[in-house]
Amino acid sequence: MLKTIRNAFKIKDIRMKLLFTLAMMVVIRLGSAIPVPGMRAEVFRQWFDELTSNDAFGFMDRFTGGSFENMSILALNITPYITSSIIVQLLTIAIPKFEEWQREGEDGRKRLASITRYLTVALALIESVAMAIGFYRSNFLTANNPLYFIEVVAGLTAGSAFLMWIGERITDKGVGNGISIVLTINIISRMPQDIASLFNQFVLSKTIARGVLAAIIIIAIIIGMVVLVILLNSAERRIPVQYAGKLQGRRMVGGNRSEIPLKVNTAGVMPIIFAMSLFQTPLVISQLAGYRGTGWWSEFLKYINQSYWCDPKNLKYSIGLIVYVLLLIFFAYFYTSITFNPLEIAENIKKQGGFIPGIRPGKPTSDYLNSILNYIIFIGAIGLTIIGVLPFFFNGVFGANVSFGGTSLIIVVSVILETIKQVESMMLVRNYKGFLEG
Repeated sequence: MLKTIRNAFKIKDIRMKLLFTLAMMVVIRLGSAIPVPGMRAEVFRQWFDELTSNDAFGFMDRFTGGSFENMSILALNITPYITSSIIVQLLTIAIPKFEEWQREGEDGRKRLASITRYLTVALALIESVAMAIGFYRSNFLTANNPLYFIEVVAGLTAGSAFLMWIGERITDKGVGNGISIVLTINIISRMPQDIASLFNQFVLSKTIARGVLAAIIIIAIIIGMVVLVILLNSAERRIPVQYAGKLQGRRMVGGNRSEIPLKVNTAGVMPIIFAMSLFQTPLVISQLAGYRGTGWWSEFLKYINQSYWCDPKNLKYSIGLIVYVLLLIFFAYFYTSITFNPLEIAENIKKQGGFIPGIRPGKPTSDYLNSILNYIIFIGAIGLTIIGVLPFFFNGVFGANVSFGGTSLIIVVSVILETIKQVESMMLVRNYKGFLEG
């Protein structure tokens, strides 16, 4: 990895892309320190710290690199963009026009991207208004008048739109994967603080022998989870496809052999994001509304609050964890079903004169791909569940609450690996161009 980056900096155009990306990262982190106008940031931060169970906002804060806790103009981060992207992707199934645009190539994708942008701003506006109402009721505004209310809404909405713009600029002028890089840099920014907290809690406060043992265990767990994420992202099942040859004159033309790579983790991190969003929404609404009551709703919130899971003193609340795991598996199948169409692939193979050895073209091929896909999706969902649940286990049993477990770790590792591949591809293309021009 270091060798790839070092070689990339030797090439001027790739070096400029890398430096541009780094500059945008600096801008993001600077923006995370600019407070929203009209907000009493210190009062909000004090309220945030005093929450007995701030996992609802803690989940948001992890993805904003502390911007939410500081209530900066980037507090919403790119979560509206992620949500709008998911909505547009789902609508391509429900709306024939969207599906047609998706198949049109570059022009169609530009139209869908434009719709995603408008929807992002709309969602950011809705979230900003909802948050501003909660802040108004909690007396977090500088003064309770419409002007400050508008300032908060405008600041949060503009910040989210600005991050979306930066992400697109990184994609166009940087190393690519702009939105993912924006998300990753925010997650990484919290890691030093969490690692320091872990060592203070489990290493420095213990005797030398126990501290050394705890440090070894912590490092081994982190390395093990990173390795598991890498394996989960790189594992795939290759389906061989044979194309029939054609006789032209006295020569046989064609007869090529290729493969269909089916990734074990076909849905990526989306199942975790879907499931966690469902669990966090009631908590966020309740906390913004200032709900502090008792009764069945308060008890229900404990079941869906991850801070109560795996707690030996309150094992009944771990029922929420079981529901969470079932949702992970369900969304792994659901998301794959809307992004991978075995019937369409089978038809394309048939039109190109190809077939899977031992399987007849057409529907039998589609059924075969479905059976293989269902098998590997289950394996991927189990791997995803292990990565997603481990942080809850360590938090509940040992009180180790960190931001780089589960979802965050998958995103960071995946984006780093993909970015390195992008840089290697740029270097390879440049070498080919140089060879052809020479």
